[in-house]
Amino acid sequence: MQRRNVCLFLRHKLANSKNMKNILLVSISLFTSMLFAQETYLQCGKIVDVQSGKVLSEKTIVVSGNSIKSIQNGYKTGAAEDKVVDLKNKTVLPGFIDLHIHIEGQSSPSAYIQRFTDNEADVAFQSTVYAKNTLMAGFTTVRDLGGSGVNIALRKAINKGSVVGPRIFTAGKAIGTTGGHADPTNGMKKSLMGDPGPKEGVVNSPEDGKKAVRQRYKDGADVIKITATGGVLSVAKSGQNPQFTIEEIKAITETAKDYNMLTAAHAHGDEGMQRAVKGGIKTIEHGTLMSEETMDLMIQYNSFLVPTITAGKQVTEKAKIPGYFPEVVAQKARDIGPKIQGMFQRAYKKGVPIAFGTDAGVFPHGENAREFSYMVEAGMPIMAALKSATVTNAELLGMGSNLGQLKEGFLADIVAVDENPKDNVETLKNVVFVMKEGKIYKSE
Repeated sequence: MQRRNVCLFLRHKLANSKNMKNILLVSISLFTSMLFAQETYLQCGKIVDVQSGKVLSEKTIVVSGNSIKSIQNGYKTGAAEDKVVDLKNKTVLPGFIDLHIHIEGQSSPSAYIQRFTDNEADVAFQSTVYAKNTLMAGFTTVRDLGGSGVNIALRKAINKGSVVGPRIFTAGKAIGTTGGHADPTNGMKKSLMGDPGPKEGVVNSPEDGKKAVRQRYKDGADVIKITATGGVLSVAKSGQNPQFTIEEIKAITETAKDYNMLTAAHAHGDEGMQRAVKGGIKTIEHGTLMSEETMDLMIQYNSFLVPTITAGKQVTEKAKIPGYFPEVVAQKARDIGPKIQGMFQRAYKKGVPIAFGTDAGVFPHGENAREFSYMVEAGMPIMAALKSATVTNAELLGMGSNLGQLKEGFLADIVAVDENPKDNVETLKNVVFVMKEGKIYKSE
């Protein structure tokens, strides 16, 4: 009741003053609203300090507005008007960050036909479902690495509070080369192919690359993604050949730097990866056929591997189902999918910097936490995996002082699970509490 008594005392004293009475009353009203602002007290049985790797017991996280006000020892309750959430038998962590998803779609046997049957509005409405599933799984921040542009509108709708979903950093439309992995007309008949250019995300020269980056910026993208090699799911023959010259990549990364945009490169083949790293790309997505030489290069250039093991597992399984993929895609899936986890194991042991990313959309949105299990299975300690999905990813997004930790002054992105993930990594697949920027979206 202390805050209430102070407020009533000030109201009584100042309201009776003859000088500037109205101004003071307005000031008191504002002060009152601040004093009475409800705070949330999360009574946590265990808290994971992802920076140190320690698990702390019996703490209370005090959330005020959209941020963490303090973390106190023991179980606190605050004032009468404050909200208390009992998480005494849970383990509490910072919200997870996935650096590689595709929020506009989800794998299905009809996905290739839907390119011709779904309108932009169809994609937009469905993406809201994927966004909610992602947030409910504990992923409070994501980096979307390529869609039609609906991803930009979705980000805006989430920021406005019109749609429930994670905080999105998006590439808008990914950048590829003619016939390359991100050419949107791959697999179409000639009368539909046309000749897409930088505006559509297709480049064939350094000048095209600069224009494509500037167009992404104009469209409202936050980050830049290129497809440095062939890919698995595009209707094109090769899944691994290099598809950009190093001059084109440098033009793209230098321009992106001017606009303060993080760069990512889809890459399965080794030569394309080397060009991407030398050309200044910060994160290499997938990295399937990475050689020891490329691993050394990544360490030298401080480039991060985003392994997406879950996507590799998924395409491997789906390729076994007749008709799920077009045959040209199924063959690539059988060749590429099974190799990602083994590459990750070698890269981690070598010391390649690792960032957490899943390629959700290739598998169902909301199952992103499967990646933790696969990383641990390949030899990465759970605390290192958790750090990659929080501290590391927040820093890569330029949000290291706001996101990725349970720390005073940080945004209140907080999740909880039933068990200590050090004892059972599978518990991360069942998030029971989700708070994003101080608002509770899920509480079981």
